[in-house]
Amino acid sequence: MTGPRTPASTPATPDAQWWRQAVVYQVYPRSFADSNGDGLGDVAGITSRVPYLAELGVDAIWLSPFFPSPLADGGYDVADYRDVDPRLGTLDDVDELIAAAHAHDIRVIVDVVPNHTSDEHEWFRAALAAGPGSPERARYVFREGAGVDGELPPSDWVANFGGSAWTRVPDGQWYLHLFAPEQPDLDWTNPEVHADFEHTLRFWSDRGVDGFRVDVAHGLAKDLLEPYRPSNEQALPLDGSDPLYDRDEVHEIFEGWRRVLDEYDPPRAAIAEAWAPAPRRVLYARPTELGQAFNFDLLEAPFDPTAFRTIIERNLAMSEESGASSTWVLSNHDVVRHATRYGLPDDTDTDAWLMTDGFTPPLDRDHGLHRARAASLLLFALPGSTYTYQGEELGLHEAAAIPRELLQDPKWIRSGHTVKGRDGCRVPIPWTVDGPSFGFGDVPPQLPQPEDFGASSVEALADDPTSTLSLYRAAFATRRQLQRGEHLTWLDTPEHVVGFARHDGWRSYTNFGTSPVALPDGDVLLASGPLTDGMLPGETTVWVG
Repeated sequence: MTGPRTPASTPATPDAQWWRQAVVYQVYPRSFADSNGDGLGDVAGITSRVPYLAELGVDAIWLSPFFPSPLADGGYDVADYRDVDPRLGTLDDVDELIAAAHAHDIRVIVDVVPNHTSDEHEWFRAALAAGPGSPERARYVFREGAGVDGELPPSDWVANFGGSAWTRVPDGQWYLHLFAPEQPDLDWTNPEVHADFEHTLRFWSDRGVDGFRVDVAHGLAKDLLEPYRPSNEQALPLDGSDPLYDRDEVHEIFEGWRRVLDEYDPPRAAIAEAWAPAPRRVLYARPTELGQAFNFDLLEAPFDPTAFRTIIERNLAMSEESGASSTWVLSNHDVVRHATRYGLPDDTDTDAWLMTDGFTPPLDRDHGLHRARAASLLLFALPGSTYTYQGEELGLHEAAAIPRELLQDPKWIRSGHTVKGRDGCRVPIPWTVDGPSFGFGDVPPQLPQPEDFGASSVEALADDPTSTLSLYRAAFATRRQLQRGEHLTWLDTPEHVVGFARHDGWRSYTNFGTSPVALPDGDVLLASGPLTDGMLPGETTVWVG
C-alpha cells in the first residue's frame, strides 16, 4: 500500500473529524420505506427518502444490516457480509444510496456483525460438513459436551435470548452462540476470521462507506479454557475478567481494524456497541481503536435531573481522557422508544411491561412525548455526537399491541412466548396520513402499524410548527450553527433544573420538575414546548443565546 485508498464515492465536504459532533440517524432498513410493494423496506426505499433526511438536517445515516440473512434476528444473523439481501436490493442499489447520500453531504455508516454469523453462512455450512477437528470448524467455537457421553452442554452459559448458549450438532459436538442458535459465534483466535473481516471493512470502504457500527464489540474475545468459568453479562460492572464479555484481549482486534480504517483518506470512522461501564467502554473509543463507543447511560436513566447531570459529567470526562467525543442516544432498534418509557409510571419495569398485551400499566402518551421532547433537546445541546432512531423525530410511541401470532423477535420465541421483545420499536414508520401502510409502501407491512399512526406521519407533521418533526428540524439546524468545541460549563440553577453553557455563551436549560421556574435571561433560540409569562414550564427544555 503506497498511499491512502480512494473510495468510489465521497461526500461533498471531506472532513476526517466529521463524526465527533455529528447527528447520526439510524435506519432500520426493513421498516423504513418499501419501494417495490412487498411489505418489506428496502435499499431503494431508503434512497427515495434521502431528500427527507437532508431536510431533517442529519449529518450521517447508520444502516442496520441489509446483508443476506434468514432473519432469525432481524438481519443480525448475516449469511454474507459482502452482499445485499435480494429482498432488499442489490449492490448497485447500495452504491446508488451511498452516492445519493453523499450528494446531500450525508455520510453513511453500515452495521458490521463480527461476533457471530448466520448458521446459513457458507463457513458454518462447511463446518458442519467437515466434522470435528477440521479447519472449517476452527473458525467457530465447537467443543465436546459434558456428561458421560457428551450429552450435556460444555458449560452452563446462558444465551442472551434465553436458553443454553450451546447447541448440539448430529455428530455430538456443541457450538457456542451468545444469541440465538441460528447465530453461531466465531472464534477470534483464528487468523482466518481476522483476515475475512478486514476484507469486509475494505470492501465497503472501497464502495464509499464512511464508517462502521460494530455490533457486540465487547463479545469477540472469550476465555475458553477449561474448566469453564461462569459468566453473567448483566452482572455489571464488567471488569475485564468475565470469560465472555469485555475482555482485555478484544482491544488487539480493534487495533488491527484501526490500521485498516486508516488506510483511507479520510480515515473510516467506527463506533463500538460495547455494553460495559464507562471506564471500560471508553477503551474501545481510543484513537488507536474504533474511535467512539456508544454511551447508553442516558437511555437507561430515569427522567431525573441528578441522573442526567451525573451521567453527562462522567461521560464527558471519560471521553476527554480517551481522546474520543461522547455519543448520546435515547432510543434505538433494541429498546422501548423513549416517548413511551417516559410516559409509563416511573417505577415501571419495561421488560415486564412488554410481557403484557396492550398498554398495561397505563401509558400517558402526551406526558411521555412532552418529556421526550425535553430530553431530546437537552441531548442535542451536548458536546459530542447524537444518534437518533428513525421515527423519534415523529414522536412515535412503542407499537405495543402487536398480535402474538405476528411477533418475530427471537426473544419472543426463546422466552417461551413470555417476552414480546423488540418488534414494537421496529414497526414501519408512517409517511402519510392514510393508505394501506401510511406511505411506507403499497401494501400492509409485515409488522402491523397502529391504527392511529397517520396522525404521527411525516405528512401530518411537516407543516405544523409545533410538531416534534418541526422541533427536530429546528434543533438540528440550530445545532449546526452553534455546535463548537467539546466542553460545557455548568450553570447555577434551581434544584430541578439542569443548565449549562456552550461555546460562545449559548445555553441550555431543562426543567425536570413539574412547576415552572423563571425563564433565564437572553434570546430564546428554541424550546421543547410552549413558554408563557416569562416562565420555563415543567419538563421543558429551552435554548437561550
